[in-house]
Amino acid sequence: MRISLNWLRELVDVTLAPQEIAEILTNAGFEVEDIEDQRQLADGVVVGKVLDVQPHPNADKLRVTQVDIGDASPVTIVCGAANVRAEAYVPVATVGTYLPTVDLKIRSSKLRGVRSEGMICSLAEVGLEKESQGIHIFEAQTLQVGSDARPLLGLTDVILDLTATANRADALSMVGVAREVAALTGASLNLPATPELTIPQGTGGLTLKIADPKASPAYIGTVIEGVKIQPSPTWLKQRLQAAGVRPINNVVDITNYILLEWGQPLHAFDRDRLQQVAGDKSLTIGVRLAKGEESLTTLDGQSRTLDAQTLLITANDRPVALGGVMGGEETEVHEGTENLVLEAALFEPVAIRRSARSQGLRTEASTRYERGVNQAELGIAAKRAIALIQELAQGKPIVQEVADTRPDPESWVRSIELRLERVNQVLGPVDLGDEIGDIQPDDVERILTALGCQLQSVESDEAVKWMVTVPPYRYRDLEREIDLIEEVARLYGYDKFCEDLPPKTEPGYLSIDQVLIRKIREAFRAAGLTELLQYSLVKPEEKEEQISLSNPLFVEYSALRTDLLSGLIEVAQYNLEQKNGVLNGFEVGRIFWRDEEGFAESDRVAGILGGDPNQGKWIRGGQDAPMSWYEAKGIIESVFERLGLTVEYQPDRQDSRLHPGRTASLWIQGDRLGRFGQLHPQLRAKLSLPDAVYGFELDLDVMLNTLVQDENLTPGFSVYSTFPAADRDIAFFVPDTVSVADIQRTTQKAAGTLLESVQLFDEYRGERVPEGQRSLAFRLIYRAGDRTLTDLEVESAHQKVRDALLEKFGVSLRS
Repeated sequence: MRISLNWLRELVDVTLAPQEIAEILTNAGFEVEDIEDQRQLADGVVVGKVLDVQPHPNADKLRVTQVDIGDASPVTIVCGAANVRAEAYVPVATVGTYLPTVDLKIRSSKLRGVRSEGMICSLAEVGLEKESQGIHIFEAQTLQVGSDARPLLGLTDVILDLTATANRADALSMVGVAREVAALTGASLNLPATPELTIPQGTGGLTLKIADPKASPAYIGTVIEGVKIQPSPTWLKQRLQAAGVRPINNVVDITNYILLEWGQPLHAFDRDRLQQVAGDKSLTIGVRLAKGEESLTTLDGQSRTLDAQTLLITANDRPVALGGVMGGEETEVHEGTENLVLEAALFEPVAIRRSARSQGLRTEASTRYERGVNQAELGIAAKRAIALIQELAQGKPIVQEVADTRPDPESWVRSIELRLERVNQVLGPVDLGDEIGDIQPDDVERILTALGCQLQSVESDEAVKWMVTVPPYRYRDLEREIDLIEEVARLYGYDKFCEDLPPKTEPGYLSIDQVLIRKIREAFRAAGLTELLQYSLVKPEEKEEQISLSNPLFVEYSALRTDLLSGLIEVAQYNLEQKNGVLNGFEVGRIFWRDEEGFAESDRVAGILGGDPNQGKWIRGGQDAPMSWYEAKGIIESVFERLGLTVEYQPDRQDSRLHPGRTASLWIQGDRLGRFGQLHPQLRAKLSLPDAVYGFELDLDVMLNTLVQDENLTPGFSVYSTFPAADRDIAFFVPDTVSVADIQRTTQKAAGTLLESVQLFDEYRGERVPEGQRSLAFRLIYRAGDRTLTDLEVESAHQKVRDALLEKFGVSLRS
């Protein structure tokens, strides 16, 4: 919120410099993001009187003027404005003046051959308007030439750009900020006087019908006749402009002024237009939720379709405004308005939040209603607005109707017990000047009294206690004892609290799981995969195990994901649609599901493969090379090898998204690690994906449990053998149901310690291979660390391998 320092000083007797006020507010929790000194916008601009205007000899659209700026002789200024005239008093930027709004420094220069010694300014050039049609001419008939023009332009103010926390709805008004400044500085508070008004009730053709009193607990409607719509006086325009509000006319400006002053939104309807919309001279103003297929054109010119969450103001049940958000175009105040219906109302924050969100609108009014408006000052704001309309628009209040379902005023305040012992226990020791000690009772009473609270001591044998009565304007954020303690800390000064650091500090470190997860990420990146990040919220599916949100922001993101691979498949499809090809990526994330014991969650590592890993394509004529199943498997195996994991592969057909003949389950030391396979042809066809796309999903906890073992955390060094190896090949027919991993495990066990490695190097299916079988060929490397193996030793170990394979799998040896 933009705070005018001139306005603030009328409400509170504070003489501190703008920078000091900003520092005090910032230290108290109200961040001042910027200090805008409007005096600098026209520093060097003086009042001048145009003595003579002549056409420019060399330019049709320019004028050569003689201007008296209080010097010994008039100055010549070349001006391009069509409205410049003799005898007019104008703002003149003298030579050497810098105008920051247009980033221009005035210099003596020639314009089309005529020297100009300054510039006659428009309001846009001094930052008061975005665009101006001509120069600004002061309305006064006699002014002191050469005097500072800033007071006449209203550029004597300093603006503080203040940000209030979400719980401080009271700080969205000048009165609220003034109360805060008074409490922080001890200065006197001078709130606007509440005018005494007597307005008849129950006559004048106005009735109220509040269909939902919970959504609108109080509504005041006032009929005002005989208003004269005209521009607002200068003081009102300047205050609105300082707050960043565009002046419109006197009535609308008054409602905006009260919004800024008291934080109470108001709205003025044109009564005659209301009667036209209602189709009757007798008006019934109502508050209700929208019905099906209703629409309303709002003040911004947008035609809006209303839904069941939209709160409406109606005239004889016809929508005329979005309650607490924005008025309607049909009933707005215009130049010909003569009679008004002034609305002052309270709306429930949740109702306004839903209504504004349903229309995608956020206004100054809805912002305040969403945070909560002070219900005790509704009548004060309404009276103040009516008095200003009487003064500035000559309006006469005829009748007022009130619908009030608020609870008894005694319930607008609350009492909270506050213990001095608890205050000091939470806040700790403070600097008392000569010594370190606790906050004293007098300080607590002084601070809370300055905030508008009433304190009553509670008799106690030992502890000091108070019953603190919170004022209505702090009702929403002062709810518990800890809230009062926070206020004591804020106003006492955070800089006065003693530092109490631990006697010995330790450097931070990563846990073993964090270290290992970083290592896993590095391994996948090293294999050429890009790390991806997705939302944990997904579209709901018909899955019993899926967890749905009870109050989602969007229907498209209303359930928690049960796996990572589905999202990565969608990412691959999106990447392909953007003509980027299938990406190679992985994600480390959490999944969620529901089981018999309740809600559960677990961490996973998943990936999608299929992109061409080669950079240069000239050797293939610019065509991509599809990734084979073995290449994709090799990428994953390179990750496992980098991490020091030994993983076994077993055939798997459980995941319908993957090809049943090209999918494997992955195992580590008897624990299921996850699954890897090629996408199912039907799924690829549905998503228009290429054939060579592969996916995997691994259980991160299983990986961590393996990596955390001592032999993996601290790998042991094995001495390299200096003796030659002996290799033997073995080929055989074996049933398709036997996996390579089982054959390798059996071979290793049968050969014993002499076998250094066993590797598959050929697979064949086709002619001369028995049906239901395949031909496999393995290369076995034998080596000893202490000697050169003899042929007899090698053949003996190799024969044990043959016998074991024959006995366990019934293979038919080919070699």
